[in-house]
Amino acid sequence: MGRLGRGFAGALIALLVVALAGCTPIIRNHGYVPSEEELAAIIVGVDTRDSVAASIGRPSTSGVVNEGGFYYIRSTWRTVGWRAPEEIERQLVAISFDANGTVENIERFGLEDGRVITLSRRVTSSSVRNLSFIRQLLGNFGRVRLSDAPT
Repeated sequence: MGRLGRGFAGALIALLVVALAGCTPIIRNHGYVPSEEELAAIIVGVDTRDSVAASIGRPSTSGVVNEGGFYYIRSTWRTVGWRAPEEIERQLVAISFDANGTVENIERFGLEDGRVITLSRRVTSSSVRNLSFIRQLLGNFGRVRLSDAPT
């Protein structure tokens, strides 16, 4: 094999290595969920909102109505190559409290238990629909009247 052939083979191998590295999944974890041992230390009917916060920490999300429960959420996302990220695991631990602030229930939910809920939707409708910039600009020429000009 000549010098050119070896260079081409080396470049081809380098290209294959880069292509395979691009297909390696990237795993990202978001959020925090207490472990089973930490949850076992919480006693239903005895522990309070403050003792739960002291033992496992305050969650980033809590109930907004009447000082509702604590919600600990953790998600695992996988991204492969150019594809959109895919959520492969979700855990939610919900600790609910009674009117006195005492732990009433501890529940754990997974991705299979969930459903998509839109919490907030902020969409601004646009009056411009499928028009290019030039078409928008030229479309205003016939609408300007002399009476609209400042005097």
